[in-house]
Amino acid sequence: MEILKTRALRGPNIWTRRTVLEMTVDIGPAATPLVDIPGFEARLRALLPEVFAKSELPDDEPSGLASQASMALVLEHVVMALQRAAKVPVSFSKTSATAEPSVWKVVVEYREEAVARAAVDAALQIVDAAQRAHVFDVKATVKQLRSMDENLRLGPSTGAIVRAAEARGIPTRRLNSGSLVQLGWGVRQRRICAAETDRTSAIGESIAQDKELTKMLLRSVGVPVPAGGPVGSAEEAWEMAQEIGFPVVCKPQYGNQGRGVSGNLTTREQVLAEVVKEAGDE
Repeated sequence: MEILKTRALRGPNIWTRRTVLEMTVDIGPAATPLVDIPGFEARLRALLPEVFAKSELPDDEPSGLASQASMALVLEHVVMALQRAAKVPVSFSKTSATAEPSVWKVVVEYREEAVARAAVDAALQIVDAAQRAHVFDVKATVKQLRSMDENLRLGPSTGAIVRAAEARGIPTRRLNSGSLVQLGWGVRQRRICAAETDRTSAIGESIAQDKELTKMLLRSVGVPVPAGGPVGSAEEAWEMAQEIGFPVVCKPQYGNQGRGVSGNLTTREQVLAEVVKEAGDE
């Protein structure tokens, strides 16, 4: 089986409104009915016992994996299963025939393109291992995919906005490796960056990044804010924590996207450690 071409479709396309990888796959000799490959299905299930439920394997004919398209379908389902095992929320996939009997289009949804491409590479190795009765460490692969996704995915504030948009049927598209995201399409599209929108003023952004100034301005107009204040040392932080009462939160005075924030601190050791860590990061 060989992938002839892979395209990342980053906007509405002929398959779906979601972001997908479209692969042109030549299954070649794999066009042979898979039931003719002794033990293939059993070995595939053995390689994927936790991430590949029985119901997720293609079962488009009474004989299970017997159709000519099955190897392309297997690739589709393995890629999706690996992404879901890595906690990537994807659900759309499709396999479609082309004019050439051995060539198929395999389409899989993705959230982070690099993660999906890595899942495709791993899926090819898993299918090959099942064909050749070789060993493959699926758990290690899933762990790597999950780590990659955690490093690449949107931060907490941007992610929350994107999930809220999707829950309302608003399509989203990430525009860079950071937190710049497009909501909607065409003339109605809007853009956000972290918790800012394309209508956020530069002054508002500057104020929001200074936590103490933000609290002062909110307090001046009657908006309740949590007790606290800036500290100059770890010991000052411990004294303020005792004055406020536990648990407490420690965060840098300047920053965004939740970086450097630690919550539910209840002991002197925890408070001192967080302040020292922040001072070291600066």
